Amino acid sequence: MASKIPATIVTGFLGAGKTTLIRHLMANLTGKRLALIVNEFGELGFDGDLLKGCADETCRAEDIVELANGCICCTVADDFLPTMQALLSRAEPPDHIVIETSGLALPKPLVKAFDWPEVRARVTVDGVVTVLDGDAVLDGRFATDPELLAAQRAADPTLDHDNPLEELYEDQLACADLVVVSKADLLDEHGFEAVKEEIGVHLRAGVGVIPARFGAVPPEVLLGLGAAAEDDVNSRKSVHDGEPEHDHDDFDSFWVKLPPVSDVAAMVERLTEISRAHDILRLKGFAAVEGKPSRLVVQGVGERFTTYFDRPWGDEAPRGALVVIGLKGIDRPAIEAAIAEV
Repeated sequence: MASKIPATIVTGFLGAGKTTLIRHLMANLTGKRLALIVNEFGELGFDGDLLKGCADETCRAEDIVELANGCICCTVADDFLPTMQALLSRAEPPDHIVIETSGLALPKPLVKAFDWPEVRARVTVDGVVTVLDGDAVLDGRFATDPELLAAQRAADPTLDHDNPLEELYEDQLACADLVVVSKADLLDEHGFEAVKEEIGVHLRAGVGVIPARFGAVPPEVLLGLGAAAEDDVNSRKSVHDGEPEHDHDDFDSFWVKLPPVSDVAAMVERLTEISRAHDILRLKGFAAVEGKPSRLVVQGVGERFTTYFDRPWGDEAPRGALVVIGLKGIDRPAIEAAIAEV
């Protein structure tokens, strides 16, 4: 084990705070060379670009690899394994590998990929870290009550299986070695305990649950779990066990241009209205603000938005673009038209 490179899988639902957590890790990690594999759902490489803006001697831009050909758990042979081979064949391999999955990925198939002989001989899964939005869970965004689910199915004859979002949520928790409850600044002590109780039914024995404010979790807490998850993958139950594969036909993803912005507050207000009107799950991207030399990061989960300037545009032409993620059937032309008028 001591000779193997540890790898940490960071999973979690859309907008849970995975990238924020990793940005904090990059900013505070010392003494180790880090490599990142970033998997995105959508055509615009938002998360990878955002993380490259934090690159330094600990994790250089060339050590950040983006996989944008589909969900990492569905493209293991085509994308993930060749990427791992390339990292391991470097003259100076990384000291630790962090893999950020898309919000739609099932972690268990990815853990299984580490059993591939060439990878298993060199790498171990140090831990699966599941990030979830504590405020969303406290608001009951996921219905984990079986009786309530049964009542919903009975009330809607078109539902013949569990909501796929619910399945993703449960699988990501069931595979976890550590759960990070993000946006803890929105929770009081009672709220955090309520979240722990809510998710506890999905966790294996001994899995820790910790709060995080703005992704601030010390590197020594995230890394060094020593779980060797590839050795006990069968204990990590999944609602998809026994299925040959899963698909993401329940989701649509596309990106749209965002016009230059003169009033950030007005932009956020308008994007909130658009998200509400069209049931958008996630909006994320960059904006060009008139008179500002830096690009503005825009992150939206449902109707909750955050913005901040992350770096100067430099030689890059200022541009605005947003990834839109929603359930199948969202009105793309209407959303594109609405955002064009922001």
